[in-house]
Amino acid sequence: MITKEPHLLPSGDCIVAIAANKAAADLNPEFKQALNQPNTKLTITIEADNIYETIHASGSAELQLTHLTDLVIRKSNFICNRTLAIQADKASNNLSRTLIEKLKNPQQKIKITLTLTSTPNTSPNSNTTHS
Repeated sequence: MITKEPHLLPSGDCIVAIAANKAAADLNPEFKQALNQPNTKLTITIEADNIYETIHASGSAELQLTHLTDLVIRKSNFICNRTLAIQADKASNNLSRTLIEKLKNPQQKIKITLTLTSTPNTSPNSNTTHS
């Protein structure tokens, strides 16, 4: 999960980034519309000090993308207003240990890039958030 909240609770073991500059509600309307199209794939790239991790997931026509503080990438098909993508190939506990060590540092700046790949008639679209 990625959140705009400025702090991490002890129970937040699946949170990848805090103090993000975007949540679901903040995403570009065109990006949201493209993510809601059938057969849309989303690539999430997390970067911290030249360490990169990539997650592949799917969009859905059911995505609401309205949450004011959070973005959640799910391995399942569960959708709520926090859900950014479903059917992800990784969860937070599948990220590389090297990246996780970087993310444990509260001063660590990270960049998360969201890149859409849609049907052949749609051009790719991108959004970036920083934490």
